[in-house]
Amino acid sequence: MSKLSDFESHICDLLSPIGPVRIRRMFGGSGIYADDRMFGLIANDVVYIKTDARSVTEFQAANSEPFTYEGKGKPVKMSYWRMPDDAFDDQDTFCNWARLGIEAAQRVPVKPKKLGRRASGASKRDGR
Repeated sequence: MSKLSDFESHICDLLSPIGPVRIRRMFGGSGIYADDRMFGLIANDVVYIKTDARSVTEFQAANSEPFTYEGKGKPVKMSYWRMPDDAFDDQDTFCNWARLGIEAAQRVPVKPKKLGRRASGASKRDGR
């Protein structure tokens, strides 16, 4: 496992009251997980929290913005919204925002894992 950056370690410390969380590197950033569900992401030392129809209005009211990336020539908005800046001033506030993300992540149905193809794929080609 790769070492966490100082910023990622700080985020883990802030989230310690909500229970065990882990940060896993992905693409150009990191995912924040609780109970194997991703509820946040870190990109360029900015924390974004998972939202859904129930929670997005709270982020909008806090003047937050969605995580956006450039996809096929146009911006793509994701369901992760920037952690409000004032949340970093108080651990309880930070955790309350994070809990909104955990709850949103828990409302997403878990997709069944796809069964992998046979190791060689030879059965269909060889008539086995």
